[in-house]
Amino acid sequence: MTLTYRQAVAALTERGRFGVSLGLQRVSRLMDEVGHPEAGLRGALVGGTNGKGSVVAMTRSILGAAGLRVGTMPKPHLVSYRERIAIGGEPLPPGDFAAAVERILPAIDRVTAEVGPPTEFEALTAAAIVELSRQRVDLAIVEVGMGGRLDATNVLDLGVATITNVQRDHERFLGSTLTAIGGEKAPIIKAGDLAVTGASGRGLRPILDRCAGLDVPLRRAGARQPYRTTLRSTGWEGIVVDAVLPGRRMPDLQVGLLGRHQAQNAAVALATLDALAERWGIGVDEATIRRGLAAARWPGRLELLDGTKAGLARVLLDGAHNPAGAEALATALADLGLRRPTIVFGAMRGKRVSAILRALAPLEPRFVFTRVDDPGALTPQSLARTWRRVSGRRAMTAATPAEALEAADADPLVVAGSLYLVGAVRGMITGTTEDG
Repeated sequence: MTLTYRQAVAALTERGRFGVSLGLQRVSRLMDEVGHPEAGLRGALVGGTNGKGSVVAMTRSILGAAGLRVGTMPKPHLVSYRERIAIGGEPLPPGDFAAAVERILPAIDRVTAEVGPPTEFEALTAAAIVELSRQRVDLAIVEVGMGGRLDATNVLDLGVATITNVQRDHERFLGSTLTAIGGEKAPIIKAGDLAVTGASGRGLRPILDRCAGLDVPLRRAGARQPYRTTLRSTGWEGIVVDAVLPGRRMPDLQVGLLGRHQAQNAAVALATLDALAERWGIGVDEATIRRGLAAARWPGRLELLDGTKAGLARVLLDGAHNPAGAEALATALADLGLRRPTIVFGAMRGKRVSAILRALAPLEPRFVFTRVDDPGALTPQSLARTWRRVSGRRAMTAATPAEALEAADADPLVVAGSLYLVGAVRGMITGTTEDG
């Protein structure tokens, strides 16, 4: 039987979305069943609370500018499941995606009988690993799903392990302290790796201990570290930074991603690039680094779109689904001169909504609260109540994202709080749908 794209998506979505405790175990068994394709992959495994997707995007863009064929596994997808397996920054075509899922289904059946059914994320991770191996990519730059120690992606040992930072998110699964959260992220670092981190404070200690215990060299990025950046300017075209690396400087680097927080992510990406060069002999000159950083894009993360097709003006999309992300969004909006912005906002259960809204409150935003069609989404009414408790102000509500866009009238209009909401709105603006 040859699956269609829709059948492949159905085979994935019938599985539960979450299943942290056995994720690594099940994917390890899947790799046993399909002959360990992960063993032939090389590259970098990128974890951290915030910024890991941006670091992957920058690193992939630089390597692509160098002519290398790079495989990635972006998560979550915004509109189409095809986004979850990408080569050269482009999602797999529908037929190739369906074939990738179909290749893993027999192994899933066998593993299900032994350790229970893999979740959607675990099945996608296994399918992506098999496909990137089959496609013989030069490098795989892979973003961790959640945490690290038990995450399905930790089946990979790509030679370089990067942890962008350690901040608060997913405390139900990762722990309530930065030390505990850092302890969950540090195990993506394995013996024989080269490691990179931009972490600081209490979340850094488990990473230092892990590297010391395994005798793994660690490159550090951040203020007063060997890899650091100084922000020169911010704007609608991205940011400009001066970068300092061991033994060299790169002034006036244009980064194509919006927000001053991308300066730190750029430092982590440059450290990751140096680690890849040492570990895998990948040489990239300064001119290529400049081209790659300027061309970097990361959909749904401070992404500015023309909303004309949806009857809107400009629309700025950003996930901002935890307090640190909301603080970065608030700073970016202030840097761009946006005061009292209109924000269409939705959030999922389990998120620190009060803290997220509190981080945005200094902007005095006009909120339109809504929800996506997902049982895990909070109701617009509950979000409005939380906002009133946080700020003392009222807000509009809308039953659906489409109704929220109709109620909002702004240029630019900001959409934030959940990548599921961002994906829904992005689909409306771009005219793309989950149809392959």
